[in-house]
Amino acid sequence: MSRNIIAILRGIQPHEASDICAALIAEGITRIEVPLNSPEPLKSIEAMARDHGADAMIGAGTVLDVQSVSDVANAGGKMIVSPNADVAVIAASKAAGMMSYPGVMTPTECFAALKAGADGLKLFPSFLLGIDGLKAIKAVLPAGAETYAVGGVGPSNFAEWLSAEVTGFGLGSSLYRPGYGVAEVGKNAREAVAAYDKALGQ
Repeated sequence: MSRNIIAILRGIQPHEASDICAALIAEGITRIEVPLNSPEPLKSIEAMARDHGADAMIGAGTVLDVQSVSDVANAGGKMIVSPNADVAVIAASKAAGMMSYPGVMTPTECFAALKAGADGLKLFPSFLLGIDGLKAIKAVLPAGAETYAVGGVGPSNFAEWLSAEVTGFGLGSSLYRPGYGVAEVGKNAREAVAAYDKALGQ
């Protein structure tokens, strides 16, 4: 079973990327991004896509320009995540056949991103928007619009966000930090998935 969790592997290095990716997949996290401000991110994406592309959606985060979209596509990535809502980046992502998750905060950004073709909205940083902010925005978003809370979310508050009908989560340091080994990442992923399933009542 795949969960609506996107793993954010900020700071990961190419030599560990494939093994860390495998650990996440084994625990049920199958959407994985490497932020482009990580060391040699395209090499990490290439390794993960080569070894695990059939079992997970591999992509990049912190994607700020159209050239980066092309670079990620050439590395085998299938997903583009950004901290902002740049309509050119969204359009380039969709033109390349990739999933697009731009960062948004306001209703204006949400609607502009959806109009440009975004597959889901990354509510970032979600601790600024809050549960009440999500509820207010959800009231006006088109039915079925996907929302992902990123920043200040984790196993301790999954239930609260899911009760407000968020689609899923982006998890960074609660899953991976530079220096974490495969066993530690696997343990963190296992705990996150268990909390997610419990919050959904599964």
